[in-house]
Amino acid sequence: MFYTYILASQRNGTLYTGSTDDLAKRVFEHKEKARAGFTAKYGVDKLVWFEAFEERENAFRRERRIKEWRRAWKLRLIEETNTDWRDLYDDLNNLLSY
Repeated sequence: MFYTYILASQRNGTLYTGSTDDLAKRVFEHKEKARAGFTAKYGVDKLVWFEAFEERENAFRRERRIKEWRRAWKLRLIEETNTDWRDLYDDLNNLLSY
């Protein structure tokens, strides 16, 4: 599986969109600030939305599309499935075992 995901610093805070083939590992890296960069600098480490894809190219294409969106559209996307802006990382194993 491949994933497109959105991280936030807090509710309505700074957002980051990415894609990966190992969502749990990648979010953990963001949380631990394992790589220097945008998310480490701005404390963006709460997984607030993600979508699964069978093919890497589809996940990457979705990431690029979302990155072009207006902020309001991204907020709406998050709130469609995560109205409380809960950090989904804590429940990731349960959520991925569908």
